[in-house]
Parts: sequence; C-alpha cells; structure tokens
Amino acid sequence: MFRKSLAIALSGFLALDWLLLALLPRLGLSYGPVGPPLVTLTIVRWLMAALLVPFFWRWRHVPSSNAAKATLAVMWTLNVALSICAFEALYIEPFRLTVTEVTVEGPAFFPDRPLRLVHLSDLHVEYTTRRERETLTQVAALEPDIIVLTGDYFNTSYFNDPLTRADARSFLAQLAAPYGVYAVTDSRLDPPNAMQAIFAGLPITVLYDEVVCLPFEDVPLCLIGIQSHRSVPKRDRAVLETLTRQVPSEAYKLLLYHTPDLAEAAVANDIDLYLAGHTHGGQIRLPLYGAVMTFSAYGKKYEMGRYTLDATTLYVSRGLGMEGSIAPRARFLCPPEIVVVDIE
Repeated sequence: MFRKSLAIALSGFLALDWLLLALLPRLGLSYGPVGPPLVTLTIVRWLMAALLVPFFWRWRHVPSSNAAKATLAVMWTLNVALSICAFEALYIEPFRLTVTEVTVEGPAFFPDRPLRLVHLSDLHVEYTTRRERETLTQVAALEPDIIVLTGDYFNTSYFNDPLTRADARSFLAQLAAPYGVYAVTDSRLDPPNAMQAIFAGLPITVLYDEVVCLPFEDVPLCLIGIQSHRSVPKRDRAVLETLTRQVPSEAYKLLLYHTPDLAEAAVANDIDLYLAGHTHGGQIRLPLYGAVMTFSAYGKKYEMGRYTLDATTLYVSRGLGMEGSIAPRARFLCPPEIVVVDIE
C-alpha cells in the first residue's frame, strides 16, 4: 500500500510538471522543449524518494504505519515545494524584470548631471514576449544618453527562424538614445549571417574590434568593442591591447565585451568601466551558494553584479533572456536585469 501511494503521488507530480512545461508556449511565455526539463524534474523527484524512504525505515522503534505516514508526509511537502519553485522559475521570475542602478565616478561629461548608460545583455530572443515589451518600455522611461548591448541576441534554438529574426530586429529597432546605441557580438552564439540580418539598416553601431570616441566638452568617452572569441582568449586580449593604444590617454575608457573573461586584461590596460554579460548570473541560483554554473573562464569569480578591480569597475549583467537548446527556460533567484550606469 505504501509503495502504491508513493507511486501515485509521484506520478501526479510528474503530470503537473508536464502540464507546467507544455503550457508555456501555448501561453506565449517561452518556447523550449518539454522533454529534457521534464526528465530533469523526474530524476529530482525520484532521487528525493530514494533518499528519504531508507532514512525513515531505519527508525526501527517507530511502527511501520507511522513511518510510512511520516515518509509520505515529507515526500508530499518536498514535492509541493519543488512544484512551487518550478512554477516560480518558469512562470514568474523570467518576467520579473529588474532595473539595477549603478553609480561610478568619472569625468563630468555634463555640467549639471551624470552621463547615463543603459546596458542590455543576453536577449536570447525566441519570439516577442511580455519581457521584451516591458524592457522597451522601461528603457524608454530611463531616458539613457547611451545604450550598449553586449551580445547573445538569439536563442540557440531559433537562429534560422524568420519570425525570431523579425522579432529581434523589431526589438532592436525601437532602441534609441541621443548619443547612440552600440553593440558587440559573441562569435559562437551570434553568427555573422544572422547579425547582418537583424542589424542591417538600423541606427546601431556594431563594434567588431573597434573603438568609437564621443567628443564631450572636456573628456572624450571611448567605447572599445571586442567580438568575443572564447575559444582563443589570447586573441581577444591582444585585440584589447591594440585598441587601447588607439585611445587618447585622457579619455574615459569603456570596454564592451560579451563575457567577464577579460577582467585581468582590462585592469592591465587601464579600462575605467567594463560591461559584460554571458553568465546570466547563473540563471538558476541556490541560496547561500549562488550560480550553479556560469560558463565563464573564471567560474563563479565574476558571476554577476559589480566588481571593483583596482581602478576598473566591472559589471556583469544577469541578462534578459534564457539559455536555449534543451536547457529549461527558467530563472530561479535570478530575475532578468536592465543595468543603468550613471557616470558622475
């Protein structure tokens, strides 16, 4: 009877998992596959059962019926908690858009107010959802002087989808700032043909290993944009050194690079502000531990947020979208992020 009750309970929770995942595309929230995340949840639920049952049945002094009831009660509690977390990660947190305000010291580009940058990263567009629409509304309300984008514009599952390309292009076309919109790409997840399709004709300056200097009254602001080649990090460090030598010594140097993996090179080249993404803040974070994984060369060292490295300020954005392919379209303890940097 105990085994039957346990199997029925687990089967019910697995059916709920399937429903949560299957409804996402039908509700226009996200568009990942059902199978892989369902298998992951199934393994987690059965592992909890496998670990708990022996634990309770070792208590020989407790009558078997009481042990069985206790085991089922704990199993129900843990599985309900897991279902709540899954609902939060799939339906709530990916759309709980946050605005993080960062102030850094720098030149007085304007006499009466700071220079405002808005940093967007890791859009991972599948199709337009509530998140993309709200992002555009929030960015416009922030009234940035400059908008910068640090890569991963498509979800990996939708590189060649015409509607995805059209939606990504529509999103980017609505970004505007008085001193321009600037972007860098990631060589692996931003294929050249796709980038040409979405950026062509838009008022966005894509920096492929280039420097753009904006001539403010007292001090120029120089944006150094490097295309990320994660498989050949020495190449990107060499490009940074070359580009930095092209920047006037008195300029304020802003580095745009998809990952935080140039942190040490940025310090060595006297970069003032370094904006990156890529890690998603882990996307799935655990209490007290943080990011489960980051795919950064530094591991968890620069997983998200602000870091002060000598005279260089590094900010690693949690990004807006989510990993593609078989990865679950989920965020947990890691909501999407718009970063606002005021230089004053």
